[in-house]
Amino acid sequence: MTVLSARIERLPFSGFHRRLLLIGGLGYTFDAMDAAVIAFVLPVLRTAWNLDSGQVGVLASANFIGFFFGALLAGSLGDLIGRRMVMMSALAVYCVASFFSAMVNDWNSFLVLRVLAGLGTGAESVIIAPYLSEFVARRYRGRFTGALAGFFSFGFVAAALLGYLIVPASEDGWRIVILITAAPVLMLLWWRRVLPESPRWLESQGRNAEADAVVDAMEHAIVRGGQPLPALDPHDVAAAPPSRERGGLLKNYATLLSRRLLPTTSMTWLMWLSITFSYYTFFTWIPSLLVQNGMTMTKSFGYSLVMYLAQVPGYFSAAWLNDRIGRQATIVSYMLMGMLAALGMAFARGDAQIMAAGVLLSFFLNGTYAGVYAYTPEVFPTQVRATGAGLASAIGRIGGITAPILVGYVYPKLGFAGVFGTTTAALLMGSAAVWIMGVPTRGRSLEDIATEKIS
Repeated sequence: MTVLSARIERLPFSGFHRRLLLIGGLGYTFDAMDAAVIAFVLPVLRTAWNLDSGQVGVLASANFIGFFFGALLAGSLGDLIGRRMVMMSALAVYCVASFFSAMVNDWNSFLVLRVLAGLGTGAESVIIAPYLSEFVARRYRGRFTGALAGFFSFGFVAAALLGYLIVPASEDGWRIVILITAAPVLMLLWWRRVLPESPRWLESQGRNAEADAVVDAMEHAIVRGGQPLPALDPHDVAAAPPSRERGGLLKNYATLLSRRLLPTTSMTWLMWLSITFSYYTFFTWIPSLLVQNGMTMTKSFGYSLVMYLAQVPGYFSAAWLNDRIGRQATIVSYMLMGMLAALGMAFARGDAQIMAAGVLLSFFLNGTYAGVYAYTPEVFPTQVRATGAGLASAIGRIGGITAPILVGYVYPKLGFAGVFGTTTAALLMGSAAVWIMGVPTRGRSLEDIATEKIS
């Protein structure tokens, strides 16, 4: 470890960290709104534009196609040019594309613009957790990053409210909702003023003076807030520093696929693929599936809203458990409980059973994400942290791309049982990968984990 890292590790949770949590969390809120609102727009566009199930499935996957490329770009560039610039640029792309997608009147144009919006949201959602986790001490990092991911739930609930209240209210209700999701462009000026670059990334690039200045500002903010600075932990100061070898685009990917990191890289791929496939199988299609199952559109949106509300306790209960039982145990437990809920959804009979199983599935799938977002940045060294997280998220987006298309073809033939039976199998695969191939991170500094991985 370095003295700079030891200084970060000694910092108590403070107003500085709460501000980071709010800034990053608002980004996740709007990302989630953009991804979730399409589920409430699809039933309207299906009728208005006379779309078949295949076209609806492709449209539902458009965001995730963009997510895939956005995640790859953000991860690669985040390690090469810095986390902050990537995040702000991604937000701008997303806002512009989302705004114009509300103006079009045909399937082809809407599809292209939703891919571009997904490029922005995919890049932003990938970079926020690795970026902000580098400011946080190990003793509360799991709760911080899990709570950060918890802001996704507010976006999904907001999207459900907008879908329930605005989409059915008028012919252009879907356009109004998409325009609302473009609002975070106003946050750009605020972010530019208050967000520093990651000091750990700056140090890894040899920009030590800039890194020291960022940590100095963190320490001063804590002292001004009336909190004393604890003494440096001598064990942290004396610990072996991680490698500072500078990387490049191809070199970073080669590092992730090296003998030392390949098991960890593979584990994150399987983990992300499993949860993203399961998540978007459920949340992208649930309003449409309920309508096709015999509910009115208004009733299906109401049921979906209740299921979306279950996300909030799902995320924040897992965020609390991240530091109590560890990220691995949290992810595996929530995946297995989600698997049982998916089985319940597959065999549900009647609206009440569908509601109960859907609420539980929402709770556990979102709780899994609180573990995943905390865990992924921790298992990679600083030099390839954003690249590793970006690549894992991009692999996961393959699940997001294929899930809606698969449901579009599976549901007419196999119904709820076919859709949620597939979800069960995916969650079982992901939980096994994390349990067998994962590494413990609870109570360990990022440098300690990295040193073990590359030594």
